[in-house]
Amino acid sequence: MKLSKDTRPNGGADKESAQLIAEALPWIKNITGKTVVIKYGGAAMVDPQLRADVMADIVLLKTVGVNPVIVHGGGKDITRAMDHAGLPVRFEAGQRVTDDDAMEVVRTVLAGKVNQELVRALNEHGNIAVGVSGIDGGMIIAEPDGGALGRVGRIKRINGSLLQDLIAADYIPVIASVAIGNDGGYCNVNADVVAGEIAAAVGAAKILFLTDVDGLYLDFDDKGTLVSQLSADEARGLIEGGTLSSGMIPKLRSCIHALQGGVPSAYIVNGTVPHSILLEMLTVSGVGTAVYAGGTEEGDGSPAPLGNFAAKLLENK
Repeated sequence: MKLSKDTRPNGGADKESAQLIAEALPWIKNITGKTVVIKYGGAAMVDPQLRADVMADIVLLKTVGVNPVIVHGGGKDITRAMDHAGLPVRFEAGQRVTDDDAMEVVRTVLAGKVNQELVRALNEHGNIAVGVSGIDGGMIIAEPDGGALGRVGRIKRINGSLLQDLIAADYIPVIASVAIGNDGGYCNVNADVVAGEIAAAVGAAKILFLTDVDGLYLDFDDKGTLVSQLSADEARGLIEGGTLSSGMIPKLRSCIHALQGGVPSAYIVNGTVPHSILLEMLTVSGVGTAVYAGGTEEGDGSPAPLGNFAAKLLENK
């Protein structure tokens, strides 16, 4: 026998938490059965505890009927491996200069190390994740820069059939941002760009970019300029204005590309905030910065196949 005073020292359930759970129901009903692309990176990927928490949140989304697709890079791991191999680390306009030797390191780290670590973290909850790269099934075809950037690739085509098969089989695809070049070699592709292209190709309802900041700032030194919501046209204006940090520009461009491809909404979210994915997707206020094709969210894409329980939730909607 156990007494309540011992097992519930704070007087029982937290009413605020219970209210948040209740408020999540309509958001769960709205997103269940649909695909969400999550670009995973930054400190949330490097810190073991943060990584475990993010993976648990993604599994929770899968459990309530969402179809998550994860796209990842691994810049810090690549830099560490290149330093260890005695290779020079150079960047041009925010992109890693990737010669043939560097490309071998990129491919080994992303597809061999980082990808498998993420798959393992997800599969601690069950055999639910499958790791792939853009090379598998010719998923991502890219054209190498060929100039100063070397094997950095520009995406020419996404072959989404393998992803669709994995989603249909109820797996969580985990995608390393390595592509097959149209010259037969390998290409290093910006993971933000890959995520935007993948989201458009699979008809995602949402795309989330996990990063190390709270969202888009008009002036990063002024925390009062955090943007909660903007349109794709406003995002283009900010990029053209030339005032944004170099790290934010690829994310905004990828948001715009996904919206142009039919994805209704895109989000830039701080992955170091506990449960930020759930807060963004399952609460009224959300966190981070939302980008919409218009000025506000207008639906969540075309209908997606639902399981029996999810379909029942929507019967009287």
